[in-house]
Amino acid sequence: MDLATLKALKPTEYSEAAGGYRSTSDMASAAKDAIDNRIQVAMRTQLEGEAATAAGKQLGELSQNFHYIQVQCGLVSTALDAFSYETEAAKRKLDAALDGAKAAGLTVNADGSVSYPPGGDKGGDGKTPAGGTVSGLTDGTASAVGRQAANLDPNPNHRLAQDCADLIATALKEATEADEKWAPKLRALKADDDLTVSGADWIDVKEDTAGVLKGAGDYLDSFREPPKQGTPEENAKWWHGLTEEQQAAYISVHPDSIGWMDGLPATVRDEANRTVLAEARGVAQTDLDSWMAKEPKPAYVEREIINAQTGERWTAKVPTEEWREWEKKRKELQDPLDGMDAIQSRFDTYVDESTRPYLLGFDDKNNGRVIVSVGNPDTADNVVTYVPGTGSKLSSIDGDINRAEVLQDRASSTDLAHSTASIMWLGYDAPQGLLSDATDSKYADNAREPLSNFLTGIDTVHNGSVNSTVLGHSYGTLVAGETMRDHPDLPVDNAILVGSPGVGVDHAKELNIGADRVFAATAQNDLVNLAPPPAGTLAPLNPNAYMRLFDDHSIMYGNDPISDEFGGRVFPVAEGMLPGSDGLMPAHSQYWEGNSLNHMARIVTGGAP
Repeated sequence: MDLATLKALKPTEYSEAAGGYRSTSDMASAAKDAIDNRIQVAMRTQLEGEAATAAGKQLGELSQNFHYIQVQCGLVSTALDAFSYETEAAKRKLDAALDGAKAAGLTVNADGSVSYPPGGDKGGDGKTPAGGTVSGLTDGTASAVGRQAANLDPNPNHRLAQDCADLIATALKEATEADEKWAPKLRALKADDDLTVSGADWIDVKEDTAGVLKGAGDYLDSFREPPKQGTPEENAKWWHGLTEEQQAAYISVHPDSIGWMDGLPATVRDEANRTVLAEARGVAQTDLDSWMAKEPKPAYVEREIINAQTGERWTAKVPTEEWREWEKKRKELQDPLDGMDAIQSRFDTYVDESTRPYLLGFDDKNNGRVIVSVGNPDTADNVVTYVPGTGSKLSSIDGDINRAEVLQDRASSTDLAHSTASIMWLGYDAPQGLLSDATDSKYADNAREPLSNFLTGIDTVHNGSVNSTVLGHSYGTLVAGETMRDHPDLPVDNAILVGSPGVGVDHAKELNIGADRVFAATAQNDLVNLAPPPAGTLAPLNPNAYMRLFDDHSIMYGNDPISDEFGGRVFPVAEGMLPGSDGLMPAHSQYWEGNSLNHMARIVTGGAP
């Protein structure tokens, strides 16, 4: 960038343009919300049939377009604000140099060099030291040499000119660097010329976000940084201390971290996580599509089969080994997509504001982490946080979300005077093996702080006015128990422990909320009744080998929550069939049906089971 261009540059015009893009992003967001939360909901409740289904699909695609516009315009806005910030700093240096030159009687030339007049004391020859022209230097060594030469010159104007020229050169260098950095990034923020938002488009968004974030460091550092490992209260204070412009900038370039920040409003976390979900799904779908194109041919070959007993022979088609390996990888790629689709389906199918889903956390790495609220937890009178247990992961998240939905529905009908939000909190890496991982407490140990911060965050947004319940199932009861045990001031009013292998304490009072608000239940044929002894490996598959059948209530992780020794309150569960019975729900999952569901709904709404 040359001197004339920088002199004419008006950084405020770019910040004004950023504001325009931010307004466009907001309008796209409002349009998306109108489609998702009003038009689609009204259609689902009032219309049915093929035409309604087709219209709903088209509206869903339109919503995707508005979401894409919202995110991309947010990135453009942040990029323009960052460019404006950097060029404004360069422009201030140039203005300071020009003002200094004018005050000192120096002449700034078109190429940025500075001419200075004769000046200083006359020498032995009776002449005033001559004037001259100097060019600006930005290299550290060269600049030091230039200043030294100016200091040795008896003409003081030389040093003033060198300082002005150096400042001008620095300003031009910084403005040029900003221009060269942001021009290609802004050019990259360009959509395809079609109306379909594909997986590739969301991959492009993810790459654009990384590019803008990498360039916007100085701009983001210019306002308050988020607290490092901040408490929910500190996070909330930081967020509300930002301007709307600054909040928008953080959401645009840090959706992954904003989405997990406890203490922030549910609407903010949902907006950020919906973007992360869309990007992750775009990557997953693209990976799957690429793999599908590699399906081995032929997939099957004819093999002769021989019955070893009768000697009968026949020919059958069997998969090739190459196809088996391909199919294994295909399932691995498909599984997380199924989980993401299960999450998205909630946004596509809900019919009432009270059951509107909020995505409060999303991460597809490893087995995945997901937090979904059925209903707005920031406005609900009652909030129940369900912590699932062994085997929970992104690919099978549909069932866990369904449990939160079922409980929210029953609680809402139980207490018509108050609203209830039901949260499915898979904010930790759950053990996957019932008889292996689940015998290790490390998964619960690592989940204590995340769950504590989440529950405290819910309370922070409510200013302490919410009736909060923790519902742990299976290994999730250990997560809940350890969290409550180790955080005496945790803002929790009730605890429900179902199908528990133990909660890390021997007595309900150790959960710090009063034993009369700790409720437990275990189905008669729940597999957890076969919990192994805490000190060793699983005993042989013999009824007398298991702790409960020994009448010893110290199961894997402390006293059995349904025992008298534990001291909590027990509610009954209808007698269930043995796990694995054809056509029947396994006993380990039957708590979300019948009377046990009614009992949990009454507890969640502040009553007794």
